Amino acid sequence: MDNFSSLLENHLLWVSLIACFIAQGLKLVIELIRDRKFNARSLFTTGGMPSAHSALVASLATGVGIKEGWESTDFAIALLFAIIVMFDAAGVRQAAGKQARLLNQIVDELFQEHKNFNEEKLKELLGHTPLQVIVGVILGVIIALVAAPWL
Repeated sequence: MDNFSSLLENHLLWVSLIACFIAQGLKLVIELIRDRKFNARSLFTTGGMPSAHSALVASLATGVGIKEGWESTDFAIALLFAIIVMFDAAGVRQAAGKQARLLNQIVDELFQEHKNFNEEKLKELLGHTPLQVIVGVILGVIIALVAAPWL
């Protein structure tokens, strides 16, 4: 039980999760402004502006740097972890989303010709543009800096 209570007292964990949740909530607000409709799904989907993954790992790395020191091994690990996550979000998952879009287009064309074809759409919004990642990073760093006194 002591382990669980110490987990609840891990401020760096909570600050990073809050950064993620704020970024995810901003997706809802941005979509509401852009499309003029409420879409609760945007709270639970990947992709979009800003990158919640980037906000989380940037907040974590910044918090570790503030708490443990910018020269610490812990900061180096957190920073490299953040870079890998952000590269994956903007690179690998973005490419997978483009492939899904193309495959869905092919399926749509086949479905028009063969009416009994089983049409199942692939998820297209998987990754992020570089701008979405950068905005997520900025958001995560700002949240960690604001929360620095509690870390």
